[in-house]
Amino acid sequence: MDETTPTVSLISCMHFVRRGVAKAVPEKIELTEKELEKIIKQTAEDLKLTEAGDDQSDEEGEENVAPSEPPADPNDEFNFENYDQEDNINPVGIGTVATLPNLGDLSENVQIRTEGPDSDEEDDIIKPNDNLLLVGHVESDASVLEVYIYNKEEDSFYVHHDIILPWFPLCIEWLSHDPSDPNPGNLCALGGMDPVIQVWDLDIENCLEPAFKLGKKPNKKKKTKRVGHKDAVLDLSWNRNFTHVLASGSADSTVLLWDLDQGMPHTKIDSCTDKVQSLAFHPLEAQTLLGGSCDGFARAWDCRSPAACRAWSLAPEIERVVWDTQNPYCFAMSNNTGKVAYVDCRQDEPLWTLDAHDKEVTGLILSDRVPGLMVTVSTDEKLKTWDISTSPPTQVSERVCRVGQALCAAACPDAPYSVAVGGDNKQNYIELLDLQINEQFTNRFASRPLIAVATPPSEDAMET
Repeated sequence: MDETTPTVSLISCMHFVRRGVAKAVPEKIELTEKELEKIIKQTAEDLKLTEAGDDQSDEEGEENVAPSEPPADPNDEFNFENYDQEDNINPVGIGTVATLPNLGDLSENVQIRTEGPDSDEEDDIIKPNDNLLLVGHVESDASVLEVYIYNKEEDSFYVHHDIILPWFPLCIEWLSHDPSDPNPGNLCALGGMDPVIQVWDLDIENCLEPAFKLGKKPNKKKKTKRVGHKDAVLDLSWNRNFTHVLASGSADSTVLLWDLDQGMPHTKIDSCTDKVQSLAFHPLEAQTLLGGSCDGFARAWDCRSPAACRAWSLAPEIERVVWDTQNPYCFAMSNNTGKVAYVDCRQDEPLWTLDAHDKEVTGLILSDRVPGLMVTVSTDEKLKTWDISTSPPTQVSERVCRVGQALCAAACPDAPYSVAVGGDNKQNYIELLDLQINEQFTNRFASRPLIAVATPPSEDAMET
């Protein structure tokens, strides 16, 4: 094998970001050699401590949801009942769990460039009609978060900047709630093989540490107890209606609801009996969370009383769950044998189930702009489009993915026919598709009027 060919090169997760939320010119941290040397030494010391102590098992009876002040309603930890009446007064206190960036004692050696790009750095400018595509890229032993720029009108697609990660990334979620700033931010939460969630500021380049972390591993030498999950974080979902809440699902079979302002998990959901692989907050109902687990069930929880939930089966293992924004009572789920089912939450059984692929369905998209459009991708190396306005659904198009086994997919929120797919082909691990190049697709969907995009409310408006 060619020495330049990596042994592994794959895209494990991806997430599109709508236009207009990123800074036109991200701040750029420029470190001196002295500062870099200090950080490298500190990292080496941290790794030694990790190897020596982080694999210690939890102490008997240890809780991974920290105690907090009792809520007014013990069945409504986050006060979901009155979320739209809340005053915009949130405590900004990360405490000891959410760790702010620490550039060391030599901060005078760190320069942050904010005045704008040089004339030869035009690609650094993020334009108002640029979308960001966040990509978890694993190549050989390296893991990187790559921030792509996608401009539909200019037909451009390239990596703007990247962030080196300490572990294999498994899920990405975008959020605007920055607990250290009252103004909306441009942040990215990452889950992976480590139980601690990292949140990065996408408006800062060359950053070596996340903006903050959620969770803490136990260490007997430091006399610290675990906070958060005990195993890998498999999926994340940000509550766009109740913006200081982030849900995480884990291989430890639990779901945690994090209060971003406190940097702590305040609610633990343990209804699942196996790994929680997929999560999705309802787009309209702040208190409703959908989850899919390897125990073969999709569950809908009311976060005000999560012990009670409704469940629908699609055995053996649920891969993805996604709400249908065009039909708020409905969602779709996929499993590891190629099946997809569509559920109306008011009914006990799925409205329909179809054999969509020969292997697990790893990417499941219900378009919020194109009426009736569903897109599926699979490790059988195929992408298919479906018309779900008919029952049973009609397959419209099919193509073999250039990315090999497709591991994830994401739809562009501002270009309704553009879909990104990530896979394990070392020579071509990411592909951006225009679905309209397929004649069957165009004949079926082109005449349907697109659903208007609602202007996202400001964070202040969502929390008042």
